[in-house]
Amino acid sequence: MEKALANLRAAHLLSVNGIRRASLAELERLIRPSGYFRQKAKRLKLFVAFLDERYEGSLAKLFARPTKELREELLNLHGVGPETADSMLLYAGNHPVFVVDAYTRRILDRHQILPEKSDYEEIRELFEKALTSLEKGVAERSEAWRQPLAAGFPGARHPPSAMSTAKRTALAQVYNEMHGLIVGVGKNYCRKSQARCDECPLHRFLPQSK
Repeated sequence: MEKALANLRAAHLLSVNGIRRASLAELERLIRPSGYFRQKAKRLKLFVAFLDERYEGSLAKLFARPTKELREELLNLHGVGPETADSMLLYAGNHPVFVVDAYTRRILDRHQILPEKSDYEEIRELFEKALTSLEKGVAERSEAWRQPLAAGFPGARHPPSAMSTAKRTALAQVYNEMHGLIVGVGKNYCRKSQARCDECPLHRFLPQSK
């Protein structure tokens, strides 16, 4: 996925206007490293067509909709499931919705909190209920994390995007940070095979470790 995004950025197509003006064949070529590239290219085009038809091509108008209503609308789009819809809401729209992915499911299952095949909404509601109490603390430091992002980090491959530096509600920031931590644990320690449990920062919470 990172390679596909880098390709779009290098071609100056990493935007709604860019996706709109690119041919389907060009999109397929650029996002090929992400896998299922033909399917994804078609869905990108379908999403831009939906945005143009319903919201005059404006992401601002799209994400100004109430979270619940917009989530239902996104889920009605062809090829958009709960994880994709919630990723769009949280990361692009800064709506306070927790994203459940394969890493989340695997960690919950190995810690015997919920089975890996649990219903998506059950997992999402579990996290949202548990994380609400952190909202106040994050609100107090909301400006602190945004200032270095706006300036950019030394050695960064590209300037921070508008999405990265956009103002978020405290709760959206909580969900954003927690999902990022889960992805980090899943990629580096709680692997599908060859798990590195002894080195994992969550090791002491494993049932057999208690």
